[in-house]
Amino acid sequence: MADLSQIVKAYDVRGVVPDQWDTSLAELFGAAFAQVTGATAIVVGHDMRPSSPDLSRAFARGAAARGVDVTEIGLCSTDQLYFASGQLDLPGAMFTASHNPAQYNGIKMCRAGAAPVGQDTGLAEIRALVEGWTESGAPEAAGTPGTISSRDVLADYAAHLRSLVDLTDIRRLKVVVDAGNGMGGHTVPTVLEGLPVDLTPMYFELDGTFPNHEANPLDPKNLVDLQAKVRETGADIGLAFDGDADRCFVVDERGEPVSPSAITALVAARELAKHPGGTIIHNLITSWSVPEVVAENGGKAERTRVGHSFIKQEMARTGAIFGGEHSAHYYFRDFWNADTGMLAALHVLAALGGQPGTLSDLVRQYDRYAASGEINSTVADQADRTAAVRAAYEGADGVRIDELDGLTVTTPDWWFNLRPSNTEPLLRLNVEARDADTMARLRDEVLSIVRA
Repeated sequence: MADLSQIVKAYDVRGVVPDQWDTSLAELFGAAFAQVTGATAIVVGHDMRPSSPDLSRAFARGAAARGVDVTEIGLCSTDQLYFASGQLDLPGAMFTASHNPAQYNGIKMCRAGAAPVGQDTGLAEIRALVEGWTESGAPEAAGTPGTISSRDVLADYAAHLRSLVDLTDIRRLKVVVDAGNGMGGHTVPTVLEGLPVDLTPMYFELDGTFPNHEANPLDPKNLVDLQAKVRETGADIGLAFDGDADRCFVVDERGEPVSPSAITALVAARELAKHPGGTIIHNLITSWSVPEVVAENGGKAERTRVGHSFIKQEMARTGAIFGGEHSAHYYFRDFWNADTGMLAALHVLAALGGQPGTLSDLVRQYDRYAASGEINSTVADQADRTAAVRAAYEGADGVRIDELDGLTVTTPDWWFNLRPSNTEPLLRLNVEARDADTMARLRDEVLSIVRA
């Protein structure tokens, strides 16, 4: 019997195929999803992994056996699935393991209007049903089975994104895109078609075995090819998408990575120009520059915990117009509060092409401080090491401490956040300061305690 505790995570289902799960389990997940959402119709899509078509079809069968009409949109990015869920107002399921290696697959689920399904919003119930059925067998489906039909929403998805960002009058840009053999290779050509963009594609062939590099741009080694190509071609900008193309990373004309905090600030300024006085959500490890830029542009910044379910909850609660995370997830009210790297990329292209300067010059106003990036340390006891760090700084002059998500220590000149991984014996450290020397000193100081 499958151990669902190993594959049902906080926000999604993810595990090795067929060792940890397979089509028979996918079918039960489809039936459980139908029951928990109470839907009469759903939409299902999948990425380019070898196991994705069979798993998504099995899920569709499981839902259809419960009387649910299933619309299959086939190959798609995760944000394309969110688009279909929003546009068609249907619950949805996306088969992908994002940036994980080839042997993995998973399911990201949402309710109608792309509302997230996580542990507290239906995933725990889905898991309980599947566990019960694997022990006792799924109950016989009653009534008439639903239909399974197919629909192509790629052109509608591209048109919707382009309706939100005006790129008609920008100067012509040389753009390199590294799709990492992931779903960006499917969506980018349609989204950018006819725009004033000279596109240099890299690794657009859909291949879930990832023959060129992992489709995880958060790891610097996976940006090396893009950086080299941007320099070699004299491009204005480079874009890198992860496997399911819901995250987008940006490289400037020198081949230097642009921090997701700077992209968050840039897009926030643009969204506030459209929606004056709006609320912008940012997680607690984005740069100080984000709330500063929001305030300068007349907006209201709301700080939240790390993780897309928290961001989406806060987006809904506050009516926020935009949200950004340090991990290059970008959320838009105009996109059903869901995350879409492609829409963020269009904003960056519009901002860059709407002025004569380089990208490095443009983002300088949004990138004001020295940051460490996320540094992971393997520890035997997360709580003990966190307490030791807290003890080292507590009570010092000008120090503020909060525990919204892990431990955040702030002074007028620097801050750091130390938070435990939910899935591994790791502590994650992020440090930011007004200058590089202070940042390096503080980073090394904290790490010496964490790793003592």
